[in-house]
Amino acid sequence: MAEPGPEEEELAHAEVLELFQEGLAHLVQDPLLCDLPVQVTVEEINSQIALEYGQAMTVRVCKADEEVMPVVVVQNASVLDLKKAIQRYVQLKQEREGGIQHISWTYVWRTYHLTFAGEKMTDDKKKLREYGIKNRDEVCFIKKLRK
Repeated sequence: MAEPGPEEEELAHAEVLELFQEGLAHLVQDPLLCDLPVQVTVEEINSQIALEYGQAMTVRVCKADEEVMPVVVVQNASVLDLKKAIQRYVQLKQEREGGIQHISWTYVWRTYHLTFAGEKMTDDKKKLREYGIKNRDEVCFIKKLRK
């Protein structure tokens, strides 16, 4: 491997990461992306762009503590896609804010239903639009009753 020339400067990983973060911080000042956090991921940028072009929708997920999580999924998303998007949203939020490090999603999905307009969303393969879910609609966590 050739040694870098005088105009080619080697950067340490930390320096490259800092330059990348500065570039992202500048990027999220764009009106289209201004709702995104400073520590934005490429996935979040792509989701925001897909929203702008009508290729995705925001589903507002209500938790029992009345917190609302705006989760972005593609237009033809299934219930399973929504569940994965909820998991990713919570994971990113925890990484940014600290707090609980591990959530057993198997336990969560065994204990709670997602519901829309009073209907339990029990079929992971069913498309959200088959339930009538559109952009900015609210889906809620409801505790399952013991059998």
